[in-house]
Amino acid sequence: MATLHARTLWYDRPKYVFMEFCVEDSTDARVLLEDHRLVFSCKNADGVEMCNEIEFYAKVNSKDSQDKRSSRSITCFVRKWKENVAWPRLTKEDTKPVWLSVDFDNWRDWEGDEETELAHVEHYAELLKKVSTKAPPPAMDDLDFTTTVVSCCPAELQAEGSRGQKEAVSGFRVVLEDTLLFPEGGGQPDDRGTIDGVPVLRVTRQGSQAEHFTQSPLTPGSQVQVRVDWERRLDHMQQHSGQHLITAVADHLFGWKTTSWELGRLRSVIELDSPCVTAEQVTAIEQSVNEKIRDRLPVSVRELSLADPEVEQVRGRGLPDDHSGPIRVITIEGIDSNMCCGTHVSNLSDLQVIKILGTEKGKKNKINLLFLAGNRVLKWVERSHGTEKALTALLKCGAEDHVEAVKKLQNSTKLLQKNNLNLLRDLAVHIAHSLRNSPDWGGVVVLHRKEGDSEFMNIIANEVGAEETLLFLTVGDEKGAGLFLLAGPAEAVENLGPRVAEVLEGKGAGKKGRFQGKATKMSRRAEAQALLQDYISRQSAEE
Repeated sequence: MATLHARTLWYDRPKYVFMEFCVEDSTDARVLLEDHRLVFSCKNADGVEMCNEIEFYAKVNSKDSQDKRSSRSITCFVRKWKENVAWPRLTKEDTKPVWLSVDFDNWRDWEGDEETELAHVEHYAELLKKVSTKAPPPAMDDLDFTTTVVSCCPAELQAEGSRGQKEAVSGFRVVLEDTLLFPEGGGQPDDRGTIDGVPVLRVTRQGSQAEHFTQSPLTPGSQVQVRVDWERRLDHMQQHSGQHLITAVADHLFGWKTTSWELGRLRSVIELDSPCVTAEQVTAIEQSVNEKIRDRLPVSVRELSLADPEVEQVRGRGLPDDHSGPIRVITIEGIDSNMCCGTHVSNLSDLQVIKILGTEKGKKNKINLLFLAGNRVLKWVERSHGTEKALTALLKCGAEDHVEAVKKLQNSTKLLQKNNLNLLRDLAVHIAHSLRNSPDWGGVVVLHRKEGDSEFMNIIANEVGAEETLLFLTVGDEKGAGLFLLAGPAEAVENLGPRVAEVLEGKGAGKKGRFQGKATKMSRRAEAQALLQDYISRQSAEE
């Protein structure tokens, strides 16, 4: 029997696209709603699966899209990603075997609605309210949901302070009936968000429940609204799915296993079980993963029981000791299946692009692969372009000449430093002779210069050859830090050196009649000089 055209009604609404397909029997039909397509499938009398694959005009939110069926119809409610944007029509891929002929000409937009068409729209809107297979769809601008507070107990969080040191923060450990905030695990950091407007500073897992750390208490038994920080969530989704893809490709191309990975703040790291990775191999991996992103391969999530035989075929590094319940499996179509608890994109196209920054030596004969995915690549390009523009302005040349210009500056700087060092040495010898021949020579001789270094002071001390006189030399900014050197009789230097360092709030070391080191407060040179003068005066009085 020839297949009849199915009566198809398409209604383009500001927020949704409604599609009703009238079929002979809907009980055996399966519907798959993805971000970029809609797939109808069923098996014929011979057990062969037939399908229609319809590409959407624009991206949709598959998580907020649903279908409802009766015995002779299937109605789909597809949530637009961008509201109030008209869809001219959809397209059908004719290369697939067709079991359901579709009339694509029956299209209605929301601008020319007639009374009959409006009645259909109201009918679909009423159906949408009655869909029971899923919870009511959330609004796209509200990435949150309502749940109940189970418990709230005082707690303390070790958080990173402004200087990078751990600081204790007092607050509360909140457990909810359910949550959409991901607790850290599987190499992925935790989500951030709010509970009734209260910021969540940390989410951790304890067994099968998530614990949220807040600085304000929440009342057990109360209804609260949980909201996720979507920018952070999307970033983690892109990096984590990017890791799965790179791991699968590295294994397929070169047989390298991933032994661990880390989602860092600025870049992510994959540890590969290989002692060496060449630049050519890195390029091959990068090209392959970006080809698969352009192929828009779907990423799906399934749950398997621990006893399911398929578990043995799924890649993984073992389950936590406190794991219970089903096993979550992330599958990149035709590429990889992996046990994973983290958050992921629903299609590789959402990764946008992956950039491998290079490699570095890891631990125990392994290599670390550094990479960026998605929005991080765009931010990296923006920072790099900003740096390039700044260098172009400073070096007065194009980006292609930056390296050569910097090399010339380095060579010029080295030559200037060499000439400056020679001049300082000559100056040190001249100063030493001037001090030795000065009528004020004897007792305590003091000299301070803003410019100089340890070698400069030691040259002066060597040329002076002070054996009976205390020579106190300092270099550096008078209001800041600097260097000091004390030379003279061994017994006096050994006794006075640590005391001088204490006065200058610095530290140093002594050897053969000299004590030198770093000073934190050069402004206290006068106090150190007075200490030396007092010592010399007492020595003279005793003699």
